[in-house]
Amino acid sequence: MSILLPDVARTELSIARLPLDWVGMDGIDLPITLDEPEIVHPVHARADVHVDLPDPAIKGIHMSRLYRLLDGFAERERLRPATLSALLAEMVSSHADCHSTRARVVLNFSVLCRRPALLTEGLSGWKSYPVRLEAFWSESGFSLDASVQIGYSSTCPCSAALARQLIEQAFIDRFGPSGYVESAAIAAWLRQHATLATPHSQRSLAEVRVRIPDGAVALGLIALIDRVEDALGTPVQTAVKRADEQAFARLNGQNLMYVEDAARKIQQSLGNAFPQSSVSVRHVESLHPHDAVASSSGFPKAGDPIGR
Repeated sequence: MSILLPDVARTELSIARLPLDWVGMDGIDLPITLDEPEIVHPVHARADVHVDLPDPAIKGIHMSRLYRLLDGFAERERLRPATLSALLAEMVSSHADCHSTRARVVLNFSVLCRRPALLTEGLSGWKSYPVRLEAFWSESGFSLDASVQIGYSSTCPCSAALARQLIEQAFIDRFGPSGYVESAAIAAWLRQHATLATPHSQRSLAEVRVRIPDGAVALGLIALIDRVEDALGTPVQTAVKRADEQAFARLNGQNLMYVEDAARKIQQSLGNAFPQSSVSVRHVESLHPHDAVASSSGFPKAGDPIGR
C-alpha cells in the first residue's frame, strides 16, 4: 500500500505573489562527453540549471525534473549545440504546468589537451584549459556562449628596449664608438655580456568569450583555443628540454607585447568567425605588484539573451 506524500508546491500558494526570473540549482556534478575529436574521455563538469517562474501564484518549480533531465543528458548525449538546445527545450516543456517559457544551463569544466614540445620530437605534455558554456533557450531562439582561459607568456617591449640600450652602451664602452672589431671578439663578448640586462616577462592569462554562430554543428573548443594561441605566438609550454626552452625564448623575443597588443591580437584573430566576442587579458607583472589588464567586447551592451 503506497502512502500519498504531501506536495506543498502543488497544494500551497506563495504568500508573496511575484514572478521570478530564474529558479533552479547550481553546482551539480556530472560527467560530460564533449563532441570534440581531440577529447575522447568524459570531463568532470559542474552545471547550473534554471527555468523562469512567471506565474506568481505557483509556489515552486520541480527541481527533480530538471535534475533527471540533466542526468539523462549526461548519460546519453554528446555535448554539441543541437543536443544542448534540445535539453533546454525539454526543461521548459517539463515545466509547462509552471508556465515556464525560458531555460538556461551553465557548464564549467576543463579540457585537457596533449601539446607537443616546440622542437624535441616525441616529447609532449598535458595542458588544461578552463571552459564555461552558457546556453539560453526561449520560444524566440537559442543562444550559446563559450568562454575559455588560455595561458601565455608576455615580454614587455619597453623593458626590451631599455635592456638593449644598456647592452649597446656596454658594447661601446668595451670596443669604442667606431673601428673594426673581429667577429670572434664580438661573439665572446656577447656570450659573457648579452644578458647584462634582460627584459621582464611574465605568465599571462587571456579569457575569450564567443557567441557560437547559429547553425554550428560543433562547439569547436580546441579550434578556438588554437586560434588564440596562434595569434599570441607564445603559449605556455608543457614538457621541455633545453632546445625547446631556447625556442621558447626566441618566440618571446620575436613577440614582444604590451597587454594592449595581446588584446588586439586576439580580437583580430576572432574576426568574422565570431562577430560577437569579448577578450580580457591579464599580465601578472614581474616588475610591479599589480597586474596590467586590457579588454574589448563585441557583445551588445544591452539585451543579451543570456541575461547578463
